[in-house]
Amino acid sequence: MITVDTARKHYGDFLALDDVSLEIPRGSLTALLGPSGSGKSTLLRSIAGLEDLDSGTVTIDGRDVTDEPPQRRGIGFVFQHYAAFKHMTVRDNVAFGLSIRKRPKKEIDTKVDGLLEIVGLEGYRARYPAQLSGGQRQRMALARALAVDPQVLLLDEPFGALDAKVRTDLRTWLRRLHDEVHVTTVLVTHDQEEALDVADRIAVLNAGRIEQVGDPETLYDRPANDFVMGFLGSIASMGGQLVRPHDIELVRDREEALARDAEVADSPGVIEATVERVVRLGFEVRVDLRADSGEHFAAQLTRRDADHLHLHRGETVFARAGQRSSVVDRVVLASAAPAGAGRLADEAVRQAAIA
Repeated sequence: MITVDTARKHYGDFLALDDVSLEIPRGSLTALLGPSGSGKSTLLRSIAGLEDLDSGTVTIDGRDVTDEPPQRRGIGFVFQHYAAFKHMTVRDNVAFGLSIRKRPKKEIDTKVDGLLEIVGLEGYRARYPAQLSGGQRQRMALARALAVDPQVLLLDEPFGALDAKVRTDLRTWLRRLHDEVHVTTVLVTHDQEEALDVADRIAVLNAGRIEQVGDPETLYDRPANDFVMGFLGSIASMGGQLVRPHDIELVRDREEALARDAEVADSPGVIEATVERVVRLGFEVRVDLRADSGEHFAAQLTRRDADHLHLHRGETVFARAGQRSSVVDRVVLASAAPAGAGRLADEAVRQAAIA
């Protein structure tokens, strides 16, 4: 287990961590999710020992590592930009941490071969990083981090430099890898979909504080406050309340809409609206609407429901919230923070030090 207790960190006048406390269970995959400047990368770097806290403690499996250097914390770290040694082959990159520990050659070969098979790079041992795709380089970086049998694997926006399709594929792969190796993993991301897809638990950060911690379903369906709801998925404003766009039901008949709405407690009510645009987004359809009050909002429908309604621009429909569980009263937008706070520098050298 990783325990962070009342961690506090300033960068000049900027408060990056404001007495943050967090427990990360052994063997879990926990995502630190938040906007730029929320403190998520600073928290990760503090766990790794790459940042010294102003106050507070970090313990790993009951051992206080607050003042320990990175290489003595049992940490594997994977950066956004791979931090590969360009002059080394894939095999030598993965073996690096074991080599500097002067492990026997037979042990290194066995370990590296096993990891390359796990990450699907067994046929790329002799290639150099420049000869790999972005996704392959990231898998190589993960294999290198795992080679030294870390107690904890820390991932700082590991897929941020990749295109959308590769990111999706690697998310699935990372989840399978975690289920196979069971190493305690902490993932920093600003991508809500990535956190919901991969993590067992999510800690949502905002302005140096943790707003809510829980499993993805709980955070999405029962957000602790307006910020969590607004950050963890799309939202729409109806009658002064926030709802998920996919919870909005569109009905052509006003009386039918009122009858259905009576079944929902604390509903924002039935809103008469004009269709401004219908956008087909693959398997779903977004309907942009304008209420009589002038308020603009969007509903997200399945293709089947949209085809049934057969909506066109300029038509009048009646909108209602189909369920209450994801409705809150208002949203607070995340405040901006200085660019670059908590980012990593000299990545290859730092990762080598941790390894």
